[in-house]
Amino acid sequence: MTRVLVTGGAGFIGSHTVDLLMSRGHDVLVVDDLSTGFKANIARWANDPKFTFFKADITADITGTLDQYAAIKGPVERMIHFAAQTAVPLSMDDPVGDIRVNVMGTVALLEYARRNGIEKVAFASSSAVYDDDAPVPVNEESRARPSSPYGIDKLVIEFYLDYYARLYGLKYTALRFMNVYGPRQDPKSYYSGVISIFLDRAVRNEPITIFDDGEQTRDFVYATDVADAVVKSCLEDGALGEIINIGTGVEVTINQTARTILDLAKSRSTITHAPARAGDIRRSVTTMDKAARLLAFQPKVGLREGLEQTLAWVRTQMIVR
Repeated sequence: MTRVLVTGGAGFIGSHTVDLLMSRGHDVLVVDDLSTGFKANIARWANDPKFTFFKADITADITGTLDQYAAIKGPVERMIHFAAQTAVPLSMDDPVGDIRVNVMGTVALLEYARRNGIEKVAFASSSAVYDDDAPVPVNEESRARPSSPYGIDKLVIEFYLDYYARLYGLKYTALRFMNVYGPRQDPKSYYSGVISIFLDRAVRNEPITIFDDGEQTRDFVYATDVADAVVKSCLEDGALGEIINIGTGVEVTINQTARTILDLAKSRSTITHAPARAGDIRRSVTTMDKAARLLAFQPKVGLREGLEQTLAWVRTQMIVR
């Protein structure tokens, strides 16, 4: 079995990825500063001898943390990098802070990887790198012209990965996620996605706010499907140096999504509209050819099924609270 470092592993997508790795018997080290992640997301593994958690900030020198793990378990062999500042609006308010976390933190990890012989890095990139005016569906060859500092940082890191591959032979795969949703996405967080917010409002029968006219589209992909793609990209030696879109290939409007949520939740929530937010992409959907060909990736969870499962999780959280 492989020793895998998962940065941001207590977060939304990261914790689902940890679940999959652990269920397959790998040794997993999670490094997370818990600024947006929660230990509750990974609590089920706390007493498993194959699981290790360190609270640490990737913008600090985490070499000591990783060396401490290596002295006990052996050196990390592969790395999955989620840790990031992921809120587009926050990146626009504080681009310098965005660079500090997303670029400088990542480069520090790449330096550790190349100095310590990490076998492969899987990087969580984003569809935010694409030009808002690019023809849809986008593919991996579509023009990259980000409309936010967050998207710029993700694109910069892809260039750094290529640089480390050419100069040092670092093996990597970068995955550009479309709009990921599912259980554990905190609706009260500044980083939350539209589905988690809508579901939270719907179960409380509170008004739902849609920015712009609601006819903007997204390609919503379920968290466990994304985790499957991430684990494949990390543990398999194919797709080296590749950038791959991860979505469903299905385009749905925000209005349609809101109506489906209200129907599933049997909600009395009303829908209101607010002005469009700067940095938001108008249309977003991907082709699936490259993911299918290089990762044998096929999403298993359709949108309605995924919304039902996420709704069930939201309701359990209300009971817990």
